[in-house]
Amino acid sequence: MLKQRVITALVLLAILLPALFWKTPEPFLAITLLLLAAGGWEWGRLNGLSRGVNIALGSVTLALCAAVWALGWPQRPSGMMWAVVGGFWVLAGAALVRGGVEAWPKIPVGVRVVGGVLALVLAWLAMAQARVIGVNFLLSILVLVWVADIFAYFAGRALGGKFTHRKLAATISPKKSWEGVWGGLAGVVVLAVAWTLADGAAQAQVPSLYSRLAALGWLVLVLSSLFLGAMSVVGDLTESLVKRSAGIKDSSQLLPGHGGVLDRVDALLPTLPLAMMLATLAQR
Repeated sequence: MLKQRVITALVLLAILLPALFWKTPEPFLAITLLLLAAGGWEWGRLNGLSRGVNIALGSVTLALCAAVWALGWPQRPSGMMWAVVGGFWVLAGAALVRGGVEAWPKIPVGVRVVGGVLALVLAWLAMAQARVIGVNFLLSILVLVWVADIFAYFAGRALGGKFTHRKLAATISPKKSWEGVWGGLAGVVVLAVAWTLADGAAQAQVPSLYSRLAALGWLVLVLSSLFLGAMSVVGDLTESLVKRSAGIKDSSQLLPGHGGVLDRVDALLPTLPLAMMLATLAQR
């Protein structure tokens, strides 16, 4: 399994890194568009739909992303749109996690399907707009999610249950602890401060998300980083409850050793739009 995970990770890096650092955003946008279209197909599987419908959902996701690209939306960030999307993610995410696995099947299938596809399309659009701004800006968002996950994993293994005996969400993801969450949030704050200082030292031409937020004050930077870190956990828990409701361990086996696309991007689905919301608010 470890060998398989490493090989898959190396292949993905070999494809994504050159596209990410290409002189124009188009190669990266095209590759991520295909990946999130695969996520649309996986979303149908998680909701127990037929094979034909699953393929149709992947095609619809692809078509919608391509449409917003053709309309030039990646070059036109909208603060109002991201404020609405961000507010919806906060409210819906909290409701879903609070409701847990038992509440998920009670939501009409149509609402679940449309909501999932929209979440994928909006996450792609947020990622596209972030890449148009610059690689440093996009990376600062992506790395935040990775750091939150890595720090949470190690903090959970080392300290899980030692301070809080109550699990984070026992019915959704029994292995997650509050100590893990605290460790992830601590890692995010360290990352934000370090990246901001590195931007200043390197006189970065394209400021990261953190530098934009730090311009409003260090307190804003810390609180915003904690907020994004917490919402990445909400994204992770949301996919976990959907998989548990479906009785499926992974969203698919498209990425050998890693599961499916949704297993890799679940925490990014709320974080990317919310990061764009904060970035546009910071510019005002």
